[in-house]
Amino acid sequence: MQPINLTDEQKSFRAAVRQLAEERFAPRAAEVDATGEFPWDNFKACVAMDLPGMSIPEQYGGSAADHVTQAIMVEEIARVCASTSLMMAVNGLAMTPIVNWASHELKARYLPRVAGGESQGSYCLSESDAGSDVAAMTARAVRDGDSYVLNGRKQWITNAGISDIYVVFAKTDPAAGSRGVSCFLVERDFGLEFGKFEHKMGIHGSPTAEVILEDVRVPAGNLIGEEGQGFRIAMHTLDRTRPAIAAQAVGIAQGAIDLAAGYMTERKTFGRPIAEYQGLQFMLADMAMKVEAARVLTYRACALIDEDDPDGELNPVGAMAKCFASDTAMRVTTDAVQLLGGNGYTVDFPAERYMRDAKITQIYEGTNQIQRIVIARSLLR
Repeated sequence: MQPINLTDEQKSFRAAVRQLAEERFAPRAAEVDATGEFPWDNFKACVAMDLPGMSIPEQYGGSAADHVTQAIMVEEIARVCASTSLMMAVNGLAMTPIVNWASHELKARYLPRVAGGESQGSYCLSESDAGSDVAAMTARAVRDGDSYVLNGRKQWITNAGISDIYVVFAKTDPAAGSRGVSCFLVERDFGLEFGKFEHKMGIHGSPTAEVILEDVRVPAGNLIGEEGQGFRIAMHTLDRTRPAIAAQAVGIAQGAIDLAAGYMTERKTFGRPIAEYQGLQFMLADMAMKVEAARVLTYRACALIDEDDPDGELNPVGAMAKCFASDTAMRVTTDAVQLLGGNGYTVDFPAERYMRDAKITQIYEGTNQIQRIVIARSLLR
């Protein structure tokens, strides 16, 4: 494993995404949070910069960017607007099974649409009683001639209703447990319906809802991989996308640090800036140390993906990155609220939004309790 040193190209890319985020996304972040509306203008700005195609191979219209560069993209956008960063991260999540497991025909049909910004994707794995316990899912897929008929309900689906491409996991052999799960590419127009849209603590600009499958007929050619490979595809995918959530957490935390540092130089008490008080300086220093450690661990996990995980380290390292970065984001954003005092508790400053947005990073794509199990098992095997 080589040290993580960003290339000049990656540094230039960071600067370009930061400029986009500060000029286009930051001014509207509070409005997006307050209204809960999907920021289509932000999405179009991402498309104009070819960001949706970063995870897609060049032969299908993407740029096939390395995962460290993709993490930089998510991090820089999350630094000002977590909702906008999630629209990019979830596209990467949904496209990963297609890129790595689908037939050439499926890739050729769908990937160029996503790379060009014509389509967006969602990942439908969780159910109301099958979150961490994926094998407990009850969604069914029954072969019927040259189609599969899908029935079931998927819960907490990011980008539901916005996306037109859904990667759906369902059981083709219920008696086989996790070995009976299969994976399908389902278009919204195949007959998907949407249930309750969640009223969430944070990430308000990204819709989350139940996806309902009632006799949804899917062409057999839309099977991703082979029957019974769904659980393997899901775990393989999450190993490669959890670092993007770590990057989102790092970005949220960095935004909170930037806010707190700026506030400390301007806010005065007893005739001098609060930045001159050593106790508060120590708080800020601890925040910065934790975020930098989380960033390096995140980039290391991304580098392992780019190296094709030669020593089988990605599963625990990715879990470490996601767990440590999200725990760090929660602690750092809470401290940022404290550093802003009463102002931190009001919506006039984004500190409270950073804190609310950070919380979900400890939960989705595997709770941090599950990540700790993954890490512990890697040490005890």
